[in-house]
Amino acid sequence: MKSLCRHHMLLLLFLSTLPYFSHLFTQAASTSPPDTQTPILFLTSKDNSYDDDDETEIIRPPVKTTVVNQEPPQLCQYNSCLEDQPSCAVVSQQTGCLCPGLSGASEPPHAPRIHSLLPVKEGPDRGKTEVQWCAPSSVVSGYRVLIEGHTEKKQEFKDTKRRSIIGYLEVGTKVCVEAVNGAGYSSPSEFSCKRYEPPTTSDHNLMVGVLAGAVILFLLLIIGVIIICKYRTCQKKKRESDDGLGNPSYSVGGTL
Repeated sequence: MKSLCRHHMLLLLFLSTLPYFSHLFTQAASTSPPDTQTPILFLTSKDNSYDDDDETEIIRPPVKTTVVNQEPPQLCQYNSCLEDQPSCAVVSQQTGCLCPGLSGASEPPHAPRIHSLLPVKEGPDRGKTEVQWCAPSSVVSGYRVLIEGHTEKKQEFKDTKRRSIIGYLEVGTKVCVEAVNGAGYSSPSEFSCKRYEPPTTSDHNLMVGVLAGAVILFLLLIIGVIIICKYRTCQKKKRESDDGLGNPSYSVGGTL
């Protein structure tokens, strides 16, 4: 009987404490920190599907692009001073290289550049003059060479040529090279015209050296002869002076 009463008392005590524990659990739940995390948004352009009054923008992640590394194009291995070679345009089509900028066929070409103007040293044209030039950065259909004093005689050549034998020239003769296309001729310039100045040869230098040596030797001989003559004259005067002082009894007027 006593145990039954004891159980009733414990049950009543447990029921009386239930509101207290319920209050603690509610307070603990109410004091927990709120979740402050917000989603990360990426800024993009505004979506036009929204109303004008709505300032909300749709945020989308940026699109990643892959950059492919490409080698820079190379310039064409084209020598404008070398004749009988394919044009730079042909080389560009074959290899994909880049040609220097060219003026079009609808305008006169730029002036070519004279590379050399020298006499021929060997072969059947020995003694004649050869002119060599370099092509300009223009569309060219041909070239022509003009010689001062021979305006009526103009030598014409194909666009692949870069040299010409122009005969015998006097020193100082002016030679010009012109480029030609359908729009006209190039204008003369300081590098498309040149005066003929043959270089000095080794034989000429040897002759000049020999002549200079002979002149110097001749002058040295003259100087040597003059020095020897002066020396002998001085020696003769000294001997005569010594002979006169050696005999004091001698005088011009007679014996003392």
